[in-house]
Amino acid sequence: MSSRGSAVGDRGTAVVIGGGLAGCLAAWALHGVAERVVVVERDRYPDGTDFRPGVPQAKHGHLLLEAGQRTLDELLPGVLGELLAAGATRVGLSGGLRWLTAAGWLAPYESDLAVLTCSRPLIDRLVLDRVRTAPNVEFRTATEVTGLLGDGTAVTGVRVSGRGLGGEEDEISAELVVDAAGRATHAAKWLSVIGAPAAPRERVDAGVSYATRFYHRPADADPGAALYLQSHAPEQGRFGVLLPVEDDRWIVGMGGMRGFEPSMQAEEFEKQLGLLRDPGIAEAIAGAKPTGPARGFVPGPSVWRHYERAAPHGFLALGDASCTFNPVYGQGMTVAALGARALRDAVRKHGDLGHAAVRETRGAIAAVTKNPWQMAAGEDVRFPGTIGGPSGLQVRVQQRMLDRVLARAVTDAQVAAAFHQVAAMVEPPTLLFRPSVLKPVLFGG
Repeated sequence: MSSRGSAVGDRGTAVVIGGGLAGCLAAWALHGVAERVVVVERDRYPDGTDFRPGVPQAKHGHLLLEAGQRTLDELLPGVLGELLAAGATRVGLSGGLRWLTAAGWLAPYESDLAVLTCSRPLIDRLVLDRVRTAPNVEFRTATEVTGLLGDGTAVTGVRVSGRGLGGEEDEISAELVVDAAGRATHAAKWLSVIGAPAAPRERVDAGVSYATRFYHRPADADPGAALYLQSHAPEQGRFGVLLPVEDDRWIVGMGGMRGFEPSMQAEEFEKQLGLLRDPGIAEAIAGAKPTGPARGFVPGPSVWRHYERAAPHGFLALGDASCTFNPVYGQGMTVAALGARALRDAVRKHGDLGHAAVRETRGAIAAVTKNPWQMAAGEDVRFPGTIGGPSGLQVRVQQRMLDRVLARAVTDAQVAAAFHQVAAMVEPPTLLFRPSVLKPVLFGG
């Protein structure tokens, strides 16, 4: 059985592999140009706001950086307000989020920048609800992609199967296939099977692992406050976060690089929180009632697949399927949103799903990935247990420069503001080299 797109030139069918956040944003980006968008999702979506097996990281803390919030609200106008109405919180980067960097607490100042905190199922549900309103987007749930159609020069669709015994085999022809399957993507294998060249990739494995627990937030606690206790390489590889989420809860997480793995046992979990560089999280939850057990997560290595250098026509990757970040830095959802906007802009500009639009999108995704990848990888390699990653003079200079910035940001509000703008991805790292920032960083005063 074959399902064919009603192609009109290159405006026919787009298939999106994966119906998570990146996949839904990709479908929305395409729905105004494609005649038909088919989202293929392995899971069945839960009723309401709940976890699902295909998003194991959903039970852990998530941040949407300022750049991600702006981009998401541009793609889906009004969704940020819907998230806030449903219990999400904008935590100010200065005054709301207490951030203990490797050099100390950042200096306070007046700022409109914030991180958005809520549970992952909440943001997934509201984005999914919006995408479902598009009449030309269809969801095929409990369905698994088993391979790609095409050859080494062009991808022309996907093979799918209903999950479980007796699943019906099917083919969906498409002018464009978007891999948004996340960390579990099998695209490299599928591309190899049809004879496509392997895309170059970069890989960094810091051996990070997580333990997370939800707590009821006490009535007298500040609902707009959060804590981030950063690790201090190389001698202290464990970090902690306390974030407000909907339903008057905190999500409390502790992570560690290789050799600093946290415990998921209840008593050990809270004991280890008290051994972090600052006791603030342990003190905040003292007496707070947990809503369930601590849960663990091992995300695996960070991998950047350079499809902008080698990929057949009709194929691109978005979100974690393109670049899997170390979750420590909170960049993943923001980069996925920026990539979806790039896809939307390219297909609108060209008016189709053709090679020019796809090539332009791949380049734009690589461009928005470059800075966060370099910053994250450069920090990961500080830890002695990290496998792979960049090395050499450029990395040492980057690390030394960040050390100087953070040391100054502890006492200098202007430098703290510049660092926050870069961390929030609203400004590139080159901001730190402007005279107004570089002068106090290098010379003080």
